[in-house]
Amino acid sequence: MSARHGPVEVAGLLRAAGCVWAEEEAALLTAAAGSSAQLDDLVARRVAGEPLELVLGWVEFLGRRLVVAPGVFVPRRRTELLARTTLAEVAARAAPRGGGALVVVEMCSGVAPVAACLETDVGAGDGAGTEVHAADLSRAALACARRNAPEAALHLGDLYDALPRDLAGRIDVVAANAPYVPSDAVARMPPEARDHEPREALDGGPDGVDVHRRLAAGAPAWLAPDGVLLIETSPAQAALTTAAMERAGLAAHVVVDEEIGGCVAVGVSPGGAERG
Repeated sequence: MSARHGPVEVAGLLRAAGCVWAEEEAALLTAAAGSSAQLDDLVARRVAGEPLELVLGWVEFLGRRLVVAPGVFVPRRRTELLARTTLAEVAARAAPRGGGALVVVEMCSGVAPVAACLETDVGAGDGAGTEVHAADLSRAALACARRNAPEAALHLGDLYDALPRDLAGRIDVVAANAPYVPSDAVARMPPEARDHEPREALDGGPDGVDVHRRLAAGAPAWLAPDGVLLIETSPAQAALTTAAMERAGLAAHVVVDEEIGGCVAVGVSPGGAERG
């Protein structure tokens, strides 16, 4: 195979491989290639089924490009609702705040899309009073997170166990895009996700909310009064996610963005008012 003839020929190769947006992808790959040989390599990877974002090395998210790499979970557009909700919660808590930094943790952060938005949109790390942390099990994901959110403190480990103990009882916002695909549904996912993203970033247990339950159960020990836990979920699983929050003593509700397919469960710790 040779992709050396230009975007039209590249689009033909991509279309033959089943790429729906062949022309758009051809333009992106052509622009990304520094040479004809590199273009051949990029096209070969895409034709073989590797996700476009991993081939390019970036994904667009809320108007910015986030670094991604093979072996990491690629943020979806629906997670933009989690980022926007986090930004709104930070703004609501920062406005009346007297002193001390507002503490935000992106749990199950992957490449840290939420932390990246916090840095660019509210100036985390520049003295604006927002202290941002990101935690994940994946070293590869945290390597990307370091580039996407360079001011965030990164932590390798399992959920709250990854965090410094001095954050206990001080976190104002925890935002998490934890895995929520039921175990038996992973095999039915598109091959771009199933074959190229880590299983632990997809598999949420038998009903998809095992990690959500663990996040909710641990939240009371880590959230500040009026602290909030935000978990991306699905409309079908939202009741299970909010039930886990309520069992942990959080006041729970759900926000939805039907246009992008986003669904976020919101749980507010005792001592604070629920925000709709």
